[in-house]
Amino acid sequence: MAAPRAVLAAEEGSSETAQILSDSAPGDCKRPQFGTRFLTDPRQVFQHNAWDNVEWSEEQEASAKRKVLENNQPLPLEKQEEYDNRANEFWNSFYTIHENRFFKDRHWLFTEFPELAPQCSLNNESQREVSDSDHSEQESLQPQHRSEVPSLSHAGGDIPGSSATYRILEVGCGVGNTVFPILKTNNDSGLFVYCCDFSSTAVELVKTNPEYDPQRCFAFVHDLSDVEANYPVPEGTLDVIVLIFVLSALHPNKMQASISRLARLLKPGGVMLLRDYGRYDMAQLRFKKGRCLSENFYVRGDGTRVYFFTQDELHEMFTEAGLEKMQNLVDRRLQVNRGKQLTMYRVWIQCKYRKGRAQQHGSHGQERGGDPPSFIIA
Repeated sequence: MAAPRAVLAAEEGSSETAQILSDSAPGDCKRPQFGTRFLTDPRQVFQHNAWDNVEWSEEQEASAKRKVLENNQPLPLEKQEEYDNRANEFWNSFYTIHENRFFKDRHWLFTEFPELAPQCSLNNESQREVSDSDHSEQESLQPQHRSEVPSLSHAGGDIPGSSATYRILEVGCGVGNTVFPILKTNNDSGLFVYCCDFSSTAVELVKTNPEYDPQRCFAFVHDLSDVEANYPVPEGTLDVIVLIFVLSALHPNKMQASISRLARLLKPGGVMLLRDYGRYDMAQLRFKKGRCLSENFYVRGDGTRVYFFTQDELHEMFTEAGLEKMQNLVDRRLQVNRGKQLTMYRVWIQCKYRKGRAQQHGSHGQERGGDPPSFIIA
């Protein structure tokens, strides 16, 4: 089926405004996963706000490739280095301007990633590998079936969440659009959520939010690309790590080391969840000349950067980090502005990768000896 003609109308710098997949209530675990609403008649395109798994015609895909090739001349090296060196400044500026008004809370995460809402389905034990259009078979794993989780301690005393039985880390938390829905939806008394962001401004906004509860959450500043920096938890202690539109903000040369470092934090059986930009997403096609930093890597008008992935690239990174594939699929979504009669083609990639149960601390099953380092908690 030939897809309807798209109008690339979104303003640069607002690339995540179209990522909100549902307005379902925070506790709604019944909402269908994406892939359930199909456009079979192009004349009905404006009947709904979004259509799932939209097929691209050969002409449309060829046009997208041409568009990318037209605008792939990289900026001079000194400009690339400037954007890399000032990345923290640009993100702080972004959150200073927008505060908590730019992104909406991501309640759709509990449907796509039930691991974040254990009272609905803790399926990190049982999901199967899926292809582009299939979904994982899901079985329920109740909290009482979890393996025993030891309390955590270090040289300076207990760390945040030391008594928790289920530990989630969100990397690139922004102002808490994932963290706060998790805390509101998941009332498990054993849950503790760690969240970090490159921007100190964003982390301060999280900490000053009335819903921030230091008994259930710990927010801290962290540079994902600094693989030598300590996290406030020892290796091998996290159940879930969440990466939602954050890996794409890193320089491509730093991605593999960052994923491998995170993988060491997972305990055996722990899962890493990712959703990020896919190749030829609308956001990539609307970049003009003078915005390309390197192949498929761009800088927005506000100085923040973004990369557009393929499934194979992400699979290679996760497996190189010693993780096993549970899910790696493409969400090709047609979003519709019915008021303005505009169509917008989005391409996102969603992944779940698990740390093998034979592994201890370290990737590829290699044990890492010695005690975890001391941590200084501000």
